[in-house]
Amino acid sequence: MLIAMAGLPGAGKSTLAEVVGARRKITVLSVDQIETAILQAGISAGQPTGLAAYLVAEALAESVLMHDRDIIIDAVNAVDPAREQWVNLAERTGSGVRFIEIVCSDREEHKARLVERAAKRELTGAAALNAVEHNLDEYSPWTGASGAVARITLDSAGAIGVNVERAVAFLDA
Repeated sequence: MLIAMAGLPGAGKSTLAEVVGARRKITVLSVDQIETAILQAGISAGQPTGLAAYLVAEALAESVLMHDRDIIIDAVNAVDPAREQWVNLAERTGSGVRFIEIVCSDREEHKARLVERAAKRELTGAAALNAVEHNLDEYSPWTGASGAVARITLDSAGAIGVNVERAVAFLDA
């Protein structure tokens, strides 16, 4: 099964992905980490590093799925083409696909997470871009092929344990 996370930076996708992945012994592949590595390699932030990171993640995920293993893709997946990338990959590999969308309804908590995230990115040498503002502008409604797949939306302002249980139940359904 291909499990694709979706939501704004700082919403709590990575935290939930890591907990669910550990609990179910599923590999978690982070597009942010791939993009950070691309930037650390000296590729200019002005290049389409986000697209490159998604394509690298897709190639790696395909390899995992072809070996009959589950994988969690931790990515913003803000637009239909990004979401449909995972739907198409699941179809090509004969895998199921589920989306777990994370939102954070607590604006102050979300802001605090973004500050912490920016500090971590600075430590790794990644560019501190205005990712949230950029993604807010382009985060689009779910339509097309991605709108027809199984999806759950969880609010990370709630207890992580409750969200983990809801995510696991969704994946088991």
